[in-house]
Amino acid sequence: MSGLTDEQRAILDFERQWWRYSGGKATEIEKHLGLTVVAYYRELNAVIDLPGAVEHDPTLVRRLQRARTLRRSRRTARAMRLAGAHG
Repeated sequence: MSGLTDEQRAILDFERQWWRYSGGKATEIEKHLGLTVVAYYRELNAVIDLPGAVEHDPTLVRRLQRARTLRRSRRTARAMRLAGAHG
């Protein structure tokens, strides 16, 4: 047992296979999990920081963590460039 709640496991499982569903991701999030897109991503980002998440699906969680780190570093770099252009 990974120490995750059923809902947390469902979020990770959905993220691993959402592309198999026929609708768009936002539609499928609401349909299968009953969450808004904003709530889903908020929960997903919290779940991937839990130790049990790596135990549940190490490949997925590490990929999501790397993608999040890359997005954050790109955002920071972009903000620094904009600040340099205005200062």
